[in-house]
Amino acid sequence: MSKVYADKIEPRESTTDVTIGTSTNTVTLAGNDLRANTVKDSGGNTLWTSDGSGNLSSVNSGLAGNLKLLSTQTASAASSVSFTSDIDDTYDVYIFKFISIHPSANNASFTFNGSSDSGSNYNVTKTTTLFDSQHNESGANNALAYDSTRDLAQSTGFQILNYKVDGASNDGTTSGSLYLFTPSSTTYVKHFYSTSQYMYYDVSSTYSINSYCGGYFNTTSAVDAIRFQMDSGNIDDGTIKMYGLL
Repeated sequence: MSKVYADKIEPRESTTDVTIGTSTNTVTLAGNDLRANTVKDSGGNTLWTSDGSGNLSSVNSGLAGNLKLLSTQTASAASSVSFTSDIDDTYDVYIFKFISIHPSANNASFTFNGSSDSGSNYNVTKTTTLFDSQHNESGANNALAYDSTRDLAQSTGFQILNYKVDGASNDGTTSGSLYLFTPSSTTYVKHFYSTSQYMYYDVSSTYSINSYCGGYFNTTSAVDAIRFQMDSGNIDDGTIKMYGLL
């Protein structure tokens, strides 16, 4: 076995490739790293390109994974947050992640609704169910219950995801996710469910509440927009992200 010691290996011409090994060889880098800003496979297809600082671009679709971030919106004293594009037949499942949503008003409920006219109206008929578990900071009043006051029966109104979020405390927020299935279908209803965790306050104690909501938009029209808002006041702060799931 021979060894070649060199600080740099370059092609004899700028248009000539340097080949290390053949298709039947395994090239081993013992204790070293291979540095390149663009990585390609043997067919010349780019796998990814780096800017030299770890930021990637031109990532091959085969490496992208099944979850695609489509949109991010940050609310600041916003009356609502609406997603009016990219909800189509590209994905079968759309996921909305709401992160540290803080209401401007105390005990305001976090709600959502759908639109079948690109956001001109948010009034799609829906039937839903909701239950939650609760535990307050004093260790008492623990419960798991179905809440019939927050479900909807063939209603066009906004669906409550979190009932009375603590807005009086600076650290009071809600976080969770909403899954929407086949919104572009013109044959079937559109199912959805949400799981979230939030801080609730009443006159006697502060609660941790884990809320579960599910239902369906009872329409065969495509649902092409989604809006989130508080039932009173604004969304004082928070981020909502929309993903497509293959």
